[in-house]
Amino acid sequence: MKTLQVQLGERSYPIYIGSGLLDQAGLLAQHIKSKQVLVVTNETIAPLYLDKILKNLAGYSVETVILPDGEQFKTLDFVNKIFDKLLSSKFSRNATLIALGGGVIGDMGGFAAACYQRGIAFVQIPTTLLAQVDSSVGGKTGVNHPLGKNMIGAFYQPQAVLADADVLDTLDDRQLSAGLAEVIKYGLISDVEFFEWLELNIDALLTRDKQALAFAIERSCINKAQVVAEDETETGVRATLNLGHTFGHAIETGMGYGAYLHGEAVAIGTCQAADLSRRKGWLNDNDVDRIITLFKKARLPVLPPEELDADRFIELMAVDKKNVDGQIRLILLKHIGEATLPVSVPRELLELTLKHYARE
Repeated sequence: MKTLQVQLGERSYPIYIGSGLLDQAGLLAQHIKSKQVLVVTNETIAPLYLDKILKNLAGYSVETVILPDGEQFKTLDFVNKIFDKLLSSKFSRNATLIALGGGVIGDMGGFAAACYQRGIAFVQIPTTLLAQVDSSVGGKTGVNHPLGKNMIGAFYQPQAVLADADVLDTLDDRQLSAGLAEVIKYGLISDVEFFEWLELNIDALLTRDKQALAFAIERSCINKAQVVAEDETETGVRATLNLGHTFGHAIETGMGYGAYLHGEAVAIGTCQAADLSRRKGWLNDNDVDRIITLFKKARLPVLPPEELDADRFIELMAVDKKNVDGQIRLILLKHIGEATLPVSVPRELLELTLKHYARE
């Protein structure tokens, strides 16, 4: 087991990475504050891992909430089911919520924990690659709105993150590839050596080589933890973690939540951001080809949906947390391994990417 630390002063917490972590009852118990525990999971994960977690919680007063699986259920209505259970079970302020699932469960569980009685403890147990390398770390919690993804939420840090690589054995291939989109992102924004390693080892990751996966998870979490420690509430460098996300969120919202997995939309959006970076004169043709090729090798889509034209894209991109005074601001790439802070892009340049990237 490797232990990384997210350094946030009194809100610092560990990220445990390894195999068999769900079998270590003591690992979880040290981060539970009282006898009251609520486990929030979904219909896919509950049959696989809920019993194992409940066995580790013998002696605690445990309740469970099992939600439907999917991005389309990441709403206030379904968060309210978590509040219903907390209230009906008379959970106190020193209770602990455990989020057992992928990014959707982690975001919803964390948001519920942030809001219930103005904040109770919670632990992240991510069960997808995307959640292990990205969404479980850093304290971003929240839900979607029909007009925009993740527009309702809070920064609220967990007590700990338990990333058990063994749970990836039951992850389907599409979800594995979706997670690789966020892994590739870390190489692009700040870690060119990692990007080059990914180019050489993407096949090993797709075949679930344990050593390769462990390295990719650890390296991604190191990158994420460093950025979060420097900029917890995304007023500066943390925004670079959103490379490709403004395009990607537009795809998710415009096509209906769940039509594209988050990682799939981010892969397309990152390729669009790379194209726009080339039009700005920063990346060259070879850089863009390398980026697109790596996403393709990861079995991820690289072309935007035909249903979204440039005007609709821009309308959707206007609802984004990085925008200021109505100006669309994007994370772009100066080089592979160096991202910009949010930059305003002339509409005519953005339209060139939105109208011509897929054809070119």
